[in-house]
Amino acid sequence: MPNGYLRQRRRRLRLLAISLAAGTVGGTTAGVLWAWPDTEYDFVSSPGHGRGLSQSGAFDRAVGGNTAETILAHYYPGASLDTVAATPIRVRLMGLDGKTLDVESETGLYVAGRRVVPGQAAHLTPTATGADVTITSGCDGAVLWKGSTDDPYAYPLENGANRPLTEQLELCEGSNYRGVLGVALDGNESRVVNEVDIEDYLKGVVPAEMVPKWADEGGTEALRAQAIAARSYVLAERRYPYAQTCDTTDCQAYPGTDREDARTTAAVNSTAGQVLVYDNHILRAEYSAAPDAGTPSIDNLEVGPALSEFQSAPTLIDPTVPTYTDPSATGPTYRDPSTTDQTYPDPTLAGPATPGGSTAPAPRDLTEAVTPPLIKALEMLSDARF
Repeated sequence: MPNGYLRQRRRRLRLLAISLAAGTVGGTTAGVLWAWPDTEYDFVSSPGHGRGLSQSGAFDRAVGGNTAETILAHYYPGASLDTVAATPIRVRLMGLDGKTLDVESETGLYVAGRRVVPGQAAHLTPTATGADVTITSGCDGAVLWKGSTDDPYAYPLENGANRPLTEQLELCEGSNYRGVLGVALDGNESRVVNEVDIEDYLKGVVPAEMVPKWADEGGTEALRAQAIAARSYVLAERRYPYAQTCDTTDCQAYPGTDREDARTTAAVNSTAGQVLVYDNHILRAEYSAAPDAGTPSIDNLEVGPALSEFQSAPTLIDPTVPTYTDPSATGPTYRDPSTTDQTYPDPTLAGPATPGGSTAPAPRDLTEAVTPPLIKALEMLSDARF
């Protein structure tokens, strides 16, 4: 989150009875006495801006017997809870700004109408019309195929939500990601984007923004409140023309699947689809590590698109597609991530002229911020940064 999030680390800090001088927090004056729970954590940025949910305060309230619903009612007075349909979101992976997308998978992937088998990697560089693609042996081995495509995405072998680790896409010497990975141009600069189901996205966000261990210390309801706030926040975002949000604390911390934890995944699953709503619009539910202080208010929080825009939200590329056998190979069948009539030559076995061809899947337009019908609703949001 902007200006603050908690990360579990290796050392134990105990802050007891720290007296804070009265100061201005989110437009209100607060002088408080507070204590962190006896758990492992580090500040990774400043304590926070003080708007919306206080993560430490949410933990204390959960230990005191509050539910996620009463915690949220306290920090977002006047807001209500509602539900939205499952929807994909696009996340800018800021650590890859200006770089190529170098991706592999334990079970294989698809790119530019070709199957990239285990032990191979794909490298995508965005162009004005799509992407240039190179397929190599391993991440830095011999070049097996080079070409261009108007579909600048790499697809996992089996698409859809909640896929196991072996089926996820993996950055070369980097993190694993659910969903699909693609590239886009931001002016003349390259960007890497992860399009992912929102519930899968939150499985990575919640353990990065809160401490999973809190579930063992009576803080399960705080984790559930965090999941709802984070879901609301991202659905109200529109940062860039090619992605709704980013993966750093300027937006919400999102390290892919590397820090997923069963305890925070349970919090996400138990609140699936739940969002905070104000005046029939999704509330941009800010939160931070700021201590619990002052009188909560949502007057200084923005709202996003209308709730009605999410009732029939689109899903990721339909994973229920036909299977086809590559006529040049004797191995397994190949699944087409987005079209209905396609074969996938293995670059180690077949060239572009192989019978059956290598036509790319239907293009994915990364100039869209989100998949319709979200675009129109999100036009109302400014691109203001914290």
